[in-house]
Amino acid sequence: MKGLAVYLSEPLIDEAKDSIRQMRTIGFTSIFTSLHIPEDDPSLYTERLRTLGQLAQQLEMELVADIAPTSLAALGKTWEDADTLTEWGVTGLRVDYGVTPKQVADLSKQMMVALNASTLTAVELDAMKAEGLVLEQVEAWHNFYPRPETGLDRDWFNDKNRWLREQGIRVQAFIPGDGQLRGPLYETLPTLEDHRGQSPFACYLELETSVDRILVGDLGLSDTTMRQFAAYQEGIIVLRATGQGGDSLLKSVQTNRMDPARDVIRSVESRTYGRPGDELLEPATVSDRPLGSITIDNLRYGRYAGELQITKRDLAADERVNVIGRVIEVERPLLQQIGPGVRFRLEWVETE
Repeated sequence: MKGLAVYLSEPLIDEAKDSIRQMRTIGFTSIFTSLHIPEDDPSLYTERLRTLGQLAQQLEMELVADIAPTSLAALGKTWEDADTLTEWGVTGLRVDYGVTPKQVADLSKQMMVALNASTLTAVELDAMKAEGLVLEQVEAWHNFYPRPETGLDRDWFNDKNRWLREQGIRVQAFIPGDGQLRGPLYETLPTLEDHRGQSPFACYLELETSVDRILVGDLGLSDTTMRQFAAYQEGIIVLRATGQGGDSLLKSVQTNRMDPARDVIRSVESRTYGRPGDELLEPATVSDRPLGSITIDNLRYGRYAGELQITKRDLAADERVNVIGRVIEVERPLLQQIGPGVRFRLEWVETE
């Protein structure tokens, strides 16, 4: 499950609504918002939350709000009647400090409750269970980290998630955006420090099998990343690359072989394209093949001539192999996601 963040510090203008609708068409089904409301004008947040909730209901999207006791008061609510926010389109609340185990347990009987994944302890969880916590209604959400060097360590993150899942709790994490970034630092908003400034799509694929909900922490995605998510709905991984991509084959959908090689991704379709009798590729200047190199075997490779490959590690030059391009740096982590039978397509760009 994937989703986006919408922050209520700004009004929900038509452009923002259209962006949410567009994200919905490419499989984003969750909205996260923060209700840490400033004291100066809480009525603005109430109006904006209602507007966002109405849109979420129209689009059949979940709406989860990060909330504190003071925010509830500003909305005219208490923990005892917080579940009535469902009437505004809110489907879940992320709670952290200032909430008792009984309040969390009671809330879980009415709606989805997201606990702080990073700080939740076994003692706290047991206390909530003793009050009747409904585990099926509970998720554990990690934070995002605006300041560079403060994102979570990957090994710690994996260990904590393993424990949470053993408790029967679904897990959420944030990935960075690459469109409009959120201030004041504009350094992206990931959960994992390794993901800061990286390709959102690559981060998503990396987390897809290890967490249950993935949200973009920043305000938006670039058009290129939107296309990647759209193509992925069809089971295709799009890789941006520089080089000689004029041939129609080099722009079509390829399939990695079902018997995956250790060192390279091998296109099934290209072998047919390069069979004897077709115009085979003449040898070119011999070049090294660093990770992400896109190559075609030339006529010196005999029956392999025409095979398209992408290197998954640094390889030495080979006079039988022509290097025609390279996957751009930010997309290279995607190469590890192209397993047996996975389809991919090269999108050729002029520069990185």
